Amino acid sequence: MFRTLFAGAFVASVVIAANFPGLTAQEKKDPPKKKERIAINDPKDVAKDADFALQGEYVGTLQNNADTKKIGVQVVAKGLGEFDVKIHHGGLPGDGWDAKTVSKATAKRGDDGNATITGKEISGIIAGAKSTIRVGNDECPLTKVERKSTSIGKAAPEGAVVLFGKEGDEKNWEGGKIVELSDGKFLGMGVTSKEKFQGFTAHIEFRLPWMPNSTGQGRGNSGVYLQNRYECQVLDSFGLNGENNECGGIYTQHKPSVNMCYPPLSWQTYDIEFTPAQFGEDGKKTKNGRATIYHNGVKIHDNIEFPKECPGGQKEAATPGPFQFQNHGDPVVYRNVWVLPTK
Repeated sequence: MFRTLFAGAFVASVVIAANFPGLTAQEKKDPPKKKERIAINDPKDVAKDADFALQGEYVGTLQNNADTKKIGVQVVAKGLGEFDVKIHHGGLPGDGWDAKTVSKATAKRGDDGNATITGKEISGIIAGAKSTIRVGNDECPLTKVERKSTSIGKAAPEGAVVLFGKEGDEKNWEGGKIVELSDGKFLGMGVTSKEKFQGFTAHIEFRLPWMPNSTGQGRGNSGVYLQNRYECQVLDSFGLNGENNECGGIYTQHKPSVNMCYPPLSWQTYDIEFTPAQFGEDGKKTKNGRATIYHNGVKIHDNIEFPKECPGGQKEAATPGPFQFQNHGDPVVYRNVWVLPTK
């Protein structure tokens, strides 16, 4: 009986499909429009980009009668006039955020150049100096801010090895090359330092490109390899959660305690205190390597251990190792790189 009923149902479905083709499960739909890859590392080339003008960080104070609450808002460009919006209660990450309360929304840029915010109990508009946001019944104006790392431009101390400070220092790197942009001459990625190090304190400045149509590991990807063994990820992770494969993460091993990634085309800093792994006479490791790392002046790793080398790095050993700035095809640039060896 089951086969008979099934056969009848099949015939009926064919008749329905023939008379109502719009009901078929196999109806073809137009594929989503593929976004063109954009990768810009020169500030002058984004000066007139409407999305670039709106993306970034904003601060404000929600007012509800006598109660006030500071918020930090990150507006993350997703391409074609679309944005993700994250509201951090207490302030921006590393600057007041309570590290737990986040509200999310989206925004869409209209013909007037402004972006309308929509979300669950969230509304508002991103419109330069006239930006506002409403969370529940609370509303406040927003001020756009451009944060700078507290260690930006930090000078090399006495005894430090300057790996890149000016044009000509590219000679300190295997594959070293200068990237000349409208605001200076910088070191490109895909390079390995000729000098090798054991323990050290290092300072590195980097700038991520504007890649609004890209996502995940395809958005401003590079990496700083310590001893060419342990990777501190470089990625446009602005507004993301902060994972071990995002900016400031130790790839596959440790996520940062807070995501301190600034918006693209902002100069950012890593300040790293590194202790190498130790090995016995038999060549076996007796102690893991360790590091304390500050991203844009905020501690994101506190004396973490490296249980092994990271993917893409050379094997752990007692020998010193170089720095590597990884090349993933995205135009990341570096400047003001120095290393103070540990005595």
